[in-house]
Amino acid sequence: MSTQQVESGKTVRFKILRQDNPNGPSRWEEFEVPYRPGMNVISALMYIRQNPVTADGKETTPVTWDMNCLEEVCGACSMVINGRPRQSCSALVDQLEQPIRLEPMKTFPVVRDLQVDRSRMFNALKKVKAWIPIDGSYDLGEGPRMPERKRQWAYELSKCMTCGVCFEACPNVSEKSNFIGPAPLSQVRLFNTHPTGAMNKDERLDAIMGEGGLANCGNSQNCVAACPKGIPLTTSIASLNRATTVHMFRKFFGSDHMVD
Repeated sequence: MSTQQVESGKTVRFKILRQDNPNGPSRWEEFEVPYRPGMNVISALMYIRQNPVTADGKETTPVTWDMNCLEEVCGACSMVINGRPRQSCSALVDQLEQPIRLEPMKTFPVVRDLQVDRSRMFNALKKVKAWIPIDGSYDLGEGPRMPERKRQWAYELSKCMTCGVCFEACPNVSEKSNFIGPAPLSQVRLFNTHPTGAMNKDERLDAIMGEGGLANCGNSQNCVAACPKGIPLTTSIASLNRATTVHMFRKFFGSDHMVD
């Protein structure tokens, strides 16, 4: 940013929803940031952090938010920008209507300002065992290979960066709901597809068949429209509907009487 030339006199106006602590009241504050060609929302927030003065000249505290990679990989900088949940590192000022409104995602508890606690999502990933259990198997040699056709669509599911945008977009995820959310469901499909991950396939299916699981999805398809990585979340959910149905019948009748 320091090498870019600031356009003389041109500014960008931001309205940011502030909150000093998890239980405190919220308030709107407005800021004016000098315009730079190609600037994104993160660069504007960095300027505000260095110059915490509102548009009307009042000194305030620096704005708090989460960020890490700054290239839409880590998922940390999710927030609601002009009413739409998205990544602030890839949100370009030139493509946004002013004043640019920044709010924290409402699905998760606010820590401070635009920073939220995404523990709900991470706990859901723990519930469905969203990992490959390889402990103790490192000395067994190479594992089975995944067919290329299956590997290609599994790679698309692996792009999930746990940003939480699909949670924010989903009408079935709220404080009054215990729905585990679209991303963890898609991860069940991903890890059940992996030759080694399939060892825990039944555990994962049992987890999403319980309370707050697959049955809580209302099929609004907001998640797939909002996902910044274009992950086919609804396709995963449809596939899991079939998988859980087969799993349920296997448990009821016994696996010896069931065929794929």
